[in-house]
Amino acid sequence: MNDQRVSRARRECQASLASRATPFGAVGVDRAAGPAGGGRGEASGLPWIEEAGQVAPRDARELSKLFFDRLGTLEEGTREHEYARGTLIEMNLTLVHYVASRYRHRGNGQMEDIVQVGTVGLIKAIDRFDVSRGFEFTSFAVPWILGEIKRYFRDTSWAVHVPRRLQELRAGLSRSQERLASALGREPTVKELAADLEVTEEEALEGIMAANGYAAGSLDAPHDPNDDGEGHRNGRSLADVMGDPDPAIEVFEHLHALAPLLAELDERERRIIEMRFGQEMTQAEIGSVLGISQMHVSRLLSRTLARLRTGLLTSD
Repeated sequence: MNDQRVSRARRECQASLASRATPFGAVGVDRAAGPAGGGRGEASGLPWIEEAGQVAPRDARELSKLFFDRLGTLEEGTREHEYARGTLIEMNLTLVHYVASRYRHRGNGQMEDIVQVGTVGLIKAIDRFDVSRGFEFTSFAVPWILGEIKRYFRDTSWAVHVPRRLQELRAGLSRSQERLASALGREPTVKELAADLEVTEEEALEGIMAANGYAAGSLDAPHDPNDDGEGHRNGRSLADVMGDPDPAIEVFEHLHALAPLLAELDERERRIIEMRFGQEMTQAEIGSVLGISQMHVSRLLSRTLARLRTGLLTSD
C-alpha cells in the first residue's frame, strides 16, 4: 500500500508536468494577452506560467484564485483543463513541503516519499475544492495533505503488523494516559484507562501490548548506555549480552513431565530407575543389590521405561 500510494503521487506529478510541457506554443509568453498561442491561450483565459513551482507563496495564493475560477468552467480532459490543474498542483507544492517538514525527523530519511504522499493529498484537495464556498484554498488543502501523510505513517511505521483497530486503540490509549496522568498526578491504572476510553480492561491490555509492536530495537544497539557514554565505549551490543539457550532447560522439562509418572511406579521400579540413571549402576550391580538376576533387571527396566514413554506420549 505504501509503494502504491507513492507511485500514484509520482504518476500524478509526471502527468501534471507533461500536460504543462508545451500546451500553448512557445514557453514564457502571456498566452492570454497575445494571439501567438494560436487561440488556445485566449480560449483558456489564463496566463502561461513557465516555472509554476518557483512562484512565491503569496503570488501563488492570488494566482490560485484565478486558476480555480477558470478551472470550473473548463471541460475536464481538455489541454486547457489539464494545464490549469497541473499549474495549480505545481504552484501549491510549497504547502506539501511545509506540512512534510513537520515529519522531517521521521520516515528513516525518506523525505521524498513523504512529499510524494503529501502530493496525493494536494491533488485530492484541488479536485475537491469549491471556490464558490468562499474558503481559502490553503485552509482547505492542509488537512488533506496532513491526512495522507498521517495515513502513510499509520500504514508503514509499525515494526510488526498490527490490526488497524489496535493501532487506533494504541493512539487513544496514549492520549488518555497523558490526560489522566495530568489530572490524577500519577500514572493511570488499566481500569482507569479502560473506563476513560469506554472499552473493557481486556481490550485496554490488548492495546497496551500492541504498542510493543510500534518500534523494534536493534540487536546491534549499545547495551544499557548511561550518561557518560560507557555503553558506547565498551563496544558491547545487546546481542553480546543476551543469554544463550540453557541446555539444562530441556532436562528440567523432561524431569518435570516425568515426576507424576514416576510417582505411579511401585517402590522397586522407582529404585531400579534411580540406581540405573541416578547412580549410573550397571544392570549386574542392580541385580546384586536387589538379589535378582541381571536378566530380570533388564526385563523390569524395559517394562518400566516403556510405561514411562507411553505416559509421556499420552500427556503430549
